[in-house]
Amino acid sequence: MNEFILYSYFRSSASYRVRIALNLKDIAFEYRAIHLLNNGGEQNQEDYRKLNPSGEVPTLVHNGRALAQSMAILDYLDHVAPTPRLFPEDPYRRALVIQACEIVNSGVQPVHNLKVLQLLEERFDADQKRKNDWAAHWITKGLDSLEAFLKPHAGDFSFGHEVSAADCFLMPHLVNADRFQVSLAPYPTLSRIRANCEKLDPFKRAAPNVQPDTPPNV
Repeated sequence: MNEFILYSYFRSSASYRVRIALNLKDIAFEYRAIHLLNNGGEQNQEDYRKLNPSGEVPTLVHNGRALAQSMAILDYLDHVAPTPRLFPEDPYRRALVIQACEIVNSGVQPVHNLKVLQLLEERFDADQKRKNDWAAHWITKGLDSLEAFLKPHAGDFSFGHEVSAADCFLMPHLVNADRFQVSLAPYPTLSRIRANCEKLDPFKRAAPNVQPDTPPNV
């Protein structure tokens, strides 16, 4: 039995972040799929709610102890497996990385995730086009903010030439842009970072299209 177990959904942005982090730190883990649509959403089942009362993914279990929320998980991984670091030790540089993460994590991703899009349909009769337009609006807001913020800090990656937690959060946001047909042409800094991340095996292995629960047609 693996020391680490990750409850994940192939398309979940937050799960994607954690998969990248685990791979960067070369941490072996057991993948347990939680399908967010099947059977009313497996995240809503009683057994899973006992593990994660929020009914969300990801959940990371380490030696029998459960932890949720991607930011908390990445911070935890930096303490139990410090190399390579995801958050710099220098207080100011650490805060900058957290700021980049939070532009995605609290600023834009929560307002276009699955449960929000479902609510737009159920309560406000939004059709697929309107849901897509909503998601694209918020994704674009995030891209605008990240391009402006990261431009003076970026090298090969979001902050200089070392991968950080910021890249773990950025890549899923860019993949969401692809999904909702938001062009990355206006974002040269983000596009450069993406191209460099995509060369790295930890990012390749974390991608949504290669997970155990990825449908064949994705």
